[in-house]
Amino acid sequence: MSSKHNQTPITPTDSKVQKLIILFIFEKMAIPISEETLLELCTSENEWLTYMECKQYLAELIETNLLYHVPKGGLINITQDGVSCLGLFYTRIPSSLRDAITDFVNENRMRFKKRQSYFADYSKNSDGTYTVIMRINTDFSTLMELKLVVSSSQHARYIYKNWVDKASSVYSMLHDNLLE
Repeated sequence: MSSKHNQTPITPTDSKVQKLIILFIFEKMAIPISEETLLELCTSENEWLTYMECKQYLAELIETNLLYHVPKGGLINITQDGVSCLGLFYTRIPSSLRDAITDFVNENRMRFKKRQSYFADYSKNSDGTYTVIMRINTDFSTLMELKLVVSSSQHARYIYKNWVDKASSVYSMLHDNLLE
């Protein structure tokens, strides 16, 4: 979807610095994010960390209570201890990398938030139809979930691709019509 923000990988080899990078990303995002989103940010979008390092250090940061799982959301956020730790040691992250992370997050935060908030998937049913599941999530719960059965994979893919852009207006329309 987007080209790499950093053309050359910046991957510090010190595990402490790599953990600080993850904490720094959570602090800059300023919203809970999914593990999938973190992995995408750190690996495929920017090459700040390798996939395996990111998975390992994420688990360690959760285990040491510097990050936590948000109840009922499947999302992760930074704890106050994580913020304090980062405050003490963030200068160990190279300033060029801090700048790159800050710039990338500022440019893309809403794109990632929107994608996490508006979920869609589809599957084929035994009768040949397709069920499309669309959901609007808040940081802590599901605001709305729709299941729609359509006749073809073309229709399912079309709805799937358009959900992120249309979710807000669909919610508003349903809300307004049901409360009339």
